[in-house]
Amino acid sequence: MQTIVFDVDDTLYDQALSFHNVFRELVDQSKTYEEIDQIYRVSRKHSERLFDQSEAGEITELEWQIGRIIAACKDFHIPMDGEKALFFHKKYIEEQRKITLFDDVEQLLNNLYAQEKQLAILTNGEAHHQSMKIEQLHLTKWIPENHIFISGDHGHAKPKKEIFHIIENHLDLNKSETVYIGDSFEKDIIGAKQVGWQAIWMNHRKRKIPENSTIQADYEVHSAKALLELFK
Repeated sequence: MQTIVFDVDDTLYDQALSFHNVFRELVDQSKTYEEIDQIYRVSRKHSERLFDQSEAGEITELEWQIGRIIAACKDFHIPMDGEKALFFHKKYIEEQRKITLFDDVEQLLNNLYAQEKQLAILTNGEAHHQSMKIEQLHLTKWIPENHIFISGDHGHAKPKKEIFHIIENHLDLNKSETVYIGDSFEKDIIGAKQVGWQAIWMNHRKRKIPENSTIQADYEVHSAKALLELFK
């Protein structure tokens, strides 16, 4: 592979850690890691659904951001109103200012950079917030700013073909020598495969492929360490 494009959230760092910390502080510190992780996983499902509605202009960005925690808590019969959800979201952003790369991902980026591979980022989300996380993770150490693509800057989001075509138009890449790495099967794997790229599913949450899917990842790994090993 000559061009490697990465997702950010829950691919390069542990997105759940911020959620766990805020949930314990604001909602319920008595729950086990497994119990909070179940709530986190459900919140991500609601987040993807509400993000699509936000992109379509059906709800506001803020309604997406606070709606995901309200919906997840409702599923688990946990009281959560709009005011508390807004405070949760603000604390969540504060926690994301502390995120760090998976150790093995940092080593992978070092290796690929030394091999002079063309590296890029493609992430869904609001431009300012995603840029903050990219800065916190120091990704420009390996990836030029003009190789960073945030859906909020371009008016198209994964898995739409348009956002992948935008990258193709900006970068000198060969589709058969391009691979996309992400944690979401629906957004990342389907999005990349439908435009002819290869795709690696960073499935460290061990999610299941959607039923009746006709698309498969070229590779599936369950940890950052396994991802590092794949490129050796």
